[in-house]
Amino acid sequence: MKHHHWPYTFIVFTVLGAISLIIGIVALAGIGGGLHPLLADEGTGIAMIATAVAFFLTGAFPLVLRRLAEKEGA
Repeated sequence: MKHHHWPYTFIVFTVLGAISLIIGIVALAGIGGGLHPLLADEGTGIAMIATAVAFFLTGAFPLVLRRLAEKEGA
């Protein structure tokens, strides 16, 4: 039985996406203004959530490529 593991790039981009998503939610909730002046703006929250989506999609590419390679037996 072959051991399957997650691609490292998938893990890194997923962690970065989760951090960005948390920061975006904090900024949209209005809590971020006390932490940093840039987090007080609503646009920052939207931008961080968009960044999180981009990180998640970027991390999905190596995962899909690995699954396709395993399916073909490479």
